[in-house]
Amino acid sequence: MSISIEHMGKVALVTGAGAGIGREIALWLAEAGAKVAVNDIRNEHADAVVAEITASGGEAIAVVADCREDDAIDEMVATTVAKLGGLDIAVNNIGMLPPGRGLKPFVDYRGDDWRDITDQNFTLAALCGRAEAEVMQAQGGGVILFVTSGETTRPSPYNSIYAASKAALNHLVTSMAVELGPDGIRVLAMAPGTTLTETVAAAFDEDRIAQIVASTPLRRMVEHDELARLAVFLTSDLARCITGQFILADAGAFLSRNRPSN
Repeated sequence: MSISIEHMGKVALVTGAGAGIGREIALWLAEAGAKVAVNDIRNEHADAVVAEITASGGEAIAVVADCREDDAIDEMVATTVAKLGGLDIAVNNIGMLPPGRGLKPFVDYRGDDWRDITDQNFTLAALCGRAEAEVMQAQGGGVILFVTSGETTRPSPYNSIYAASKAALNHLVTSMAVELGPDGIRVLAMAPGTTLTETVAAAFDEDRIAQIVASTPLRRMVEHDELARLAVFLTSDLARCITGQFILADAGAFLSRNRPSN
């Protein structure tokens, strides 16, 4: 008996897929056989990912949209369905780290901080889920995967709004799973630990990165491709009995972030 994970004949939409974790997920879903709609706010980034997929023999389209604009989310989903023939998998990777990584005291956050961070990390992701679920209800099922954060598993001093906005998504997943399960829709959250994306690399110096590595049982950071492989599994039929769950992928940081290194 051989076991393989494949998404042949499936249509996937990945938001925030022009770089970092979203890009890697889009590439891996395409490698598994899915037709992929690559969403990003930056046209050149979305086009570059589509070019990588098509150069490897896959099928993909760029769906450039600023989800902060009215109707942009519905148009993004409608374009995916119209051009690729449906929507079986949605990975909502849209979001933002606070400016300067947001490392400042809770009392220093102001109204604009709250609105910008919670809008992009929670509200816009939730609205994407709503539009995707509507299509999946009509076609008889699908999988919606939200990318949240390992920061939701522990106190996150000086980064409180980001962590809280991502934690709200974790809770939303449970409610969506109960409501949408009878329609054949699975809803999940994947929570990465600190991953060396371009944004993180620009925000953290070498000493900070070394501290994070030393704080994990596996003594390493999370790699983009590891998260992509997890996303491919969670959205596959091999995981068809899993819904309403929050899957932590953080090299064990949850277990010992505050424990002195050996």
